[in-house]
Amino acid sequence: MNREDLPLDRQLRQEILFARERVYRFGQATPLERLNLTGPGPEIWIKREDLSPIKAYKWRGACNRMALLTPGESVRGVVTASAGNHAQGVALAARTLKVKARIYMPRSTPKVKQNAVLHHGGEFVEIHLAGDSYDEAVSAARADEAASGAVYVHAYDDLKVMAGQGTLADEVVLSGHGPFDAAYLQIGGGGMAAGVSCWLKTYWPDIEIVGVEGAGQASMKAALEAAKPVSLESVDLFCDGTAVRKAGEIPFQICQSTVDLVETVTNAEVSTAIRTLWEGLRCISEPSGAMGLAAVLKNREALVGKKVLVVITGANIDFLQLGLIAQSIGAGAKTSRTLRVRIPERAGTMLELLDTCFEGLDIADFQYGKTSEEVAWPAFTIHAKNPEDLDALPQKLDAHGFAWEDLTGAVDINFRAIPLRGDLLKNPAFLRLDFYERPGALHDFLDQRIRGNASLCYFNYRQSGERIGRALIGLDFPSPYERDALLMTIPKQGDGYRLCEPVDEATRERLKGL
Repeated sequence: MNREDLPLDRQLRQEILFARERVYRFGQATPLERLNLTGPGPEIWIKREDLSPIKAYKWRGACNRMALLTPGESVRGVVTASAGNHAQGVALAARTLKVKARIYMPRSTPKVKQNAVLHHGGEFVEIHLAGDSYDEAVSAARADEAASGAVYVHAYDDLKVMAGQGTLADEVVLSGHGPFDAAYLQIGGGGMAAGVSCWLKTYWPDIEIVGVEGAGQASMKAALEAAKPVSLESVDLFCDGTAVRKAGEIPFQICQSTVDLVETVTNAEVSTAIRTLWEGLRCISEPSGAMGLAAVLKNREALVGKKVLVVITGANIDFLQLGLIAQSIGAGAKTSRTLRVRIPERAGTMLELLDTCFEGLDIADFQYGKTSEEVAWPAFTIHAKNPEDLDALPQKLDAHGFAWEDLTGAVDINFRAIPLRGDLLKNPAFLRLDFYERPGALHDFLDQRIRGNASLCYFNYRQSGERIGRALIGLDFPSPYERDALLMTIPKQGDGYRLCEPVDEATRERLKGL
């Protein structure tokens, strides 16, 4: 019987065995490390594909497929489309095998991935930016294939590529740390999930395979529900490495029998997982690389006492994206909440709110601009170590007579759109301060320095992860004399704060909307 006549899963298992002979010409096995969580939870083992030659698992499939090129195919060269990591695998193989490769990538591909392709491929690769999505890049690459006769190396819908990805599961089996109760495998086109799940199920039939997809890019979940691959109308690009509109046909056929269920995770949950990896392993994962762990953390309580496997599929993240991820930490967590609170527009009420309701809580973000003579609606993002403390906050606000609304995840909060009516201000002063990140620093400043008739008219503060938090504060005074007196007498440094450079006249006018 020819290999092609075997059932698809048996073909894949055979190809994984053959891939053992090829992939280690291009790179070495990656470590399997234990991730320790604080408090109860599962025993988590992390497959560190971020430590591979291209900082992602995709080298395995690309190298395995290209190692099978015939001499004639090698002369014609290869062409492919990729969001970034597969492209690096093709580039690594192209340079090693001395095969020319043309790589089509979306125009939005992070620079770090484009530069890595050129680094790994050198003179043997050309990058062509085409379209704004992976699908458009595929169309351009397929047109090149038809016109040039180059061999198309698919990122996931190819048995040889899938077999190469399956070698990472082979390393897990041989590690001696198994068997595992469950494996959480992220899915884009499905090639890695298919290859890895097939191999793990071969040796540990009782293992639960959980496919993990982004909530806005769940193409495999849609395929399993429809009993065939279907195209999504839109795809969220935050986890760009898994942003695939339609699951692969071959991966779908495998995953139908090997994936027990599919979980979806939000971008905020992925960001929290990235932070957990940094704190636990000092590893920086790209968003798609942390999706498996995000699902584990989401189901942490149900997984207590179990041993689970997670794959960090890549670490090729644009440095600028780290800022967005850091800002979003906690947005979807049970220990963070954004509330807008109604208080009378009079001196001392902000301090009263801090004293009565927010005592002991961590204010991570504070946004306020004066828009009314009678009432103020400051917005606070609160972090708490225990979810119970946040659950109790609404009752505290109700008990003290403060009206409030939950703005967690609101667009204007996320974009820091802080309104301020300059026509309501009499004699404002704007201060640029650094607060030391310790409990009570903001409270102490308001209590000790903002006295008399001064009223808060503007506050823009957000934690930055440093030892200090930077704030721009606006104070309004009944007369210019009281304003000037404060500006002349306030110490440059006090208990819990440091006064930075003065705000110039032009900035003051812009803040007032003039």
